[in-house]
Amino acid sequence: MADTTNIHTEEEALQAAEDLRQGKDKILAELRKVIVGQNNVVEEVLLSILSKGHCLLVGVPGLAKTLLVKSIASTLDLNYSRIQFTPDLMPSDITGTRVIEEDHTTGRREFVFVKGPLFANIVLADEINRTPPKTQAALLEAMQELHITSGVEQFVLEPPFFVLATQNPIEQEGTYPLPEAQLDRFMFNIMVDYPEDHEEVEIYRRTTVLAEEHVNPVIDGPTILKLQAIVRQVPVSDYLLSYVQNLVRATRPGREDAPDFVKEYISWGAGPRAGQYLIVGAKARALTHGRLNVSPEDVSAIAHPVMRHRIGLNFNAEAEGIGTDEIINRLLETVRPPEAASA
Repeated sequence: MADTTNIHTEEEALQAAEDLRQGKDKILAELRKVIVGQNNVVEEVLLSILSKGHCLLVGVPGLAKTLLVKSIASTLDLNYSRIQFTPDLMPSDITGTRVIEEDHTTGRREFVFVKGPLFANIVLADEINRTPPKTQAALLEAMQELHITSGVEQFVLEPPFFVLATQNPIEQEGTYPLPEAQLDRFMFNIMVDYPEDHEEVEIYRRTTVLAEEHVNPVIDGPTILKLQAIVRQVPVSDYLLSYVQNLVRATRPGREDAPDFVKEYISWGAGPRAGQYLIVGAKARALTHGRLNVSPEDVSAIAHPVMRHRIGLNFNAEAEGIGTDEIINRLLETVRPPEAASA
């Protein structure tokens, strides 16, 4: 693959878009060996990786959330670790700890830091909401700052670094709600639903035989870093920036111009990070669809996973059974792109 980290000409831009599209197609081809259906889920996870974002997958047990993350990790030639979150997991169990080590030559003893499973390129945080907030909080520095602190020392995490977490619905027993500060660290909150009828039959067919398909790595770390750099260089128009700003600001019930349903059902709205992820994610989506121009359709396509965990519903919404996805649907219908609104 050509070095397309810095794009200066239209020809280089077109080649960069083609490289990114081919990279996505290679990953999808491998994933289809073991993953049946879940097309939107797979695309959104890939978009989060290309956008340098972390991803949270939410769904009831048994929907292959863990298998999906492990399979994606297998298509990427990167260091991978899995952390099974449990109620007794301590922060040092994931970040690492200091132990006394003796030098057999001199007999001298000293503290040595033993790295934990967070020191990997891809970290699967399995059932992240089964562990108490103290351990959940240990992820914050790693996810946001890309380093871990032990005592007075800081240890940098090698890029690329992704946390792909799975979560059971809060209604399930033995779970702890993730605090808003940690939820905000995830670029996407992806809902994993039940498979379609024909997909479920295919799942039964594939998983009840002796032979098993294996996923092969198709993209390495340096290539992923290049693809991430390509995404960041895609330009967006001022009118698209205005559309994203209007969409995010419309979620805030304290604004006078907020839609009536926002004032009625939302207790707190999305912050600027939602807008940042909408723009970067829309860039990645445009490129993976072979386009250099980012459109409002790219923004609306990722609005749900970006915003559903950044909107707080009030009692009125809960009492009437209105969820965040319905609120986002109304927002997309109400807040139109500036160009369309002026037409």
